[in-house]
Amino acid sequence: MPIPTLQVPGPRALEFIQRDTTFISPSYPRDVPFVMDHGRGSEVWDVDGNRFIDFAAGIAVCSTGHSHPEVVEAIQKQAAQFIHISSDYYHRSWIELGEKLDEIAPFKEDALCFMTNSGAESVEAAIKLARYTTGRQRFIGFFGGFHGRTMGALAFTASKPLYRYRFYPTMPGVTHVPFPNPYRPILAPTTPDIGETVVDYIENEVFGHVMPAEDCAAILLEPIQGEGGYIIPSDGFFPALRRLCDRHGILLIADEVQSGIGRTGKWWAIQHWGVEPDMVACAKGIASGMPLGALIARKSLMTWPSGAHGNTYGGNPISCAAALVTLRLIEQGFMANAAELGDYTLERLRAIMASHPSIGDVRGKGLMLGIEFVRDRTTKEPAHLLRDQIVHAAFSHGLLLLGCSTNVIRIAPPLNISRQLLEEALELLDFSITEAERREDW
Repeated sequence: MPIPTLQVPGPRALEFIQRDTTFISPSYPRDVPFVMDHGRGSEVWDVDGNRFIDFAAGIAVCSTGHSHPEVVEAIQKQAAQFIHISSDYYHRSWIELGEKLDEIAPFKEDALCFMTNSGAESVEAAIKLARYTTGRQRFIGFFGGFHGRTMGALAFTASKPLYRYRFYPTMPGVTHVPFPNPYRPILAPTTPDIGETVVDYIENEVFGHVMPAEDCAAILLEPIQGEGGYIIPSDGFFPALRRLCDRHGILLIADEVQSGIGRTGKWWAIQHWGVEPDMVACAKGIASGMPLGALIARKSLMTWPSGAHGNTYGGNPISCAAALVTLRLIEQGFMANAAELGDYTLERLRAIMASHPSIGDVRGKGLMLGIEFVRDRTTKEPAHLLRDQIVHAAFSHGLLLLGCSTNVIRIAPPLNISRQLLEEALELLDFSITEAERREDW
């Protein structure tokens, strides 16, 4: 396949980027100078007419692809009826979305939902509800986790020190423990499964020396760590963690903001381990790019009174209309596509790995896949610079990639990507890795 080399950024993109630097906060991370003009499915075009395959989907948000016609139609229809009414009143699509989320919730008990505008807001709601319903004040989070940048969520986020720099003190009461990373285990194993070792550490070290178990309201974590490196925990972890929570009356909160809504080939990533959480925080892929999130909790837990928690834009009618269509499309085929093409892509990545010594590990479930780059497979020294060079090389050849952790590239395209586009993107990725490896400065 001929590999394109684009002249990027083009003149129009440069003009917009200059205007952006004049008026927009510099806190937004921009890995490559891509200025979007329009998108269709898994393809996007910049303002200079350059075409790219999108392997990032707006950070796993555009689950049905860019501007899916049925989602666009639902947005337009709702906008013509009314755009906003506030959470002081009722409307049909909000109620219907609650019914659908109850149907797909990853626990048998009936669910109640609190609608939000983002993943961080869903996490904040989970923190408040956990404190309210248990009467306890403390929590456990995990190193490598990302849960948002607002002050409550930030207390759990532990993927990069930058996120906390000059923002202390965060919300008190959160104790962090190692996440069971099979490729880079932190703890010396005390059991055959590193996940069970982590749970033993919580039981014996955290509860034994730092935090009384009866003070712990909840354990909050991503079933698959996102910003931390697309880390898949060992299989024994979640069953052992659920037993620990049950033993001490602790709530288990799954942050499925990035891993949920069909991305891993199931509605929720935690379902791969047959474990039921008590609450789920979700957002990103739920509405194909419209701002929407939700806290989904067991009905027996969401007992707070009127006014205890609320928001102005929660349950926005346009976002809810988009979400209902999004969930239908995912259920009717896109989730199955994610499972099938995810398995295929993982095998293709393993084949690519065989010809690239810089790849230390490939992993994932569904279309939530990570490639970890190392300077040496034996020492596993992270190849930070190489990862960045691959992202930039891929951009110059028409492929949008996003990194995570310091040395991982995530693959998270729209769930309806075609096999043909997937193959084209993997060819571009393979070429870009080769190109970056040939440099001597990584």
